[in-house]
Amino acid sequence: MQGKSGFNKYYPPDYDGEKHKSLNAYRGKHALGDRARKLDKGILITRFELPFNIWCGTCNNHIGMGVRYNAEKKKVGSYYSTPIYSFRCKCHLCDSWFEIQTDPKNTRYVVVSGARQKDEEWNPEENGGFAIHDPDANAGPADPLAALEKSTTAQDHVNKVQIPRLESLQDVSDRYNGDPYALSTLVRKRFRAEKKIDAAKRAADDQLKGRYGLPETLQLAAEDDESKSAAREQWERGRREHEARTSIRRARLQSSAIPLSLPSTSSSRSRDPLALLKARVLSNTRHSSTLKPPDGLK
Repeated sequence: MQGKSGFNKYYPPDYDGEKHKSLNAYRGKHALGDRARKLDKGILITRFELPFNIWCGTCNNHIGMGVRYNAEKKKVGSYYSTPIYSFRCKCHLCDSWFEIQTDPKNTRYVVVSGARQKDEEWNPEENGGFAIHDPDANAGPADPLAALEKSTTAQDHVNKVQIPRLESLQDVSDRYNGDPYALSTLVRKRFRAEKKIDAAKRAADDQLKGRYGLPETLQLAAEDDESKSAAREQWERGRREHEARTSIRRARLQSSAIPLSLPSTSSSRSRDPLALLKARVLSNTRHSSTLKPPDGLK
């Protein structure tokens, strides 16, 4: 309970929430406290910091930039929709008052009375530069021909570049948003066709993997003319290599075989089993059928 005492508020027994609305209204005080003592006159006491160096008009003492005062802030006018505020401060070196106002037109502060500002501004026009603020906003262009040329160039750019681009963008927007139902139907129809093609390809791949015992995670290449020709060339190369190895093996067997006369009786065959085995191997090699390409590579 002691830790919560700083966050709680004391409500007197005669406090009525519907009648008083808040503790400030019950006590007859403003939420801003003593700062709102002149609020009925439109004045609010606020903390104001000097934006520049000044000299007091009464005691002629210098007051540096950044010194803070409890200033009386009030609205004295408007520049279009921007309010103009006045800050009335009491000099801490004497009993005189000075007033500073905002200048929204030139985005600055100005001393109105009771003091004078120390002139520390640098004029760029005196040093070969250009004016930062244009006091006369209604003044015409310095060179009417240059202004006319600029406006003509801008108009040509609008007619030749911006208007055609806007028209093309409008055409694209009309084409894509003219009939949303028809566009959605076309997209869904294309999606269903692509889905059927993918399902058929997946079924064919699964069948091929099951036939040759391939892993299910193996990604098969897409079938096209280039892949088929490459596979056929590879198969032809393997066939030639196999035939070359077979012919070499056959030649070795023929060279190592011992010529024997065919026995006339079964008793002579049983007496020479090694010769019978070599004759059977040569016969099987001689009458072996040639390899045929798979159905997919024909």
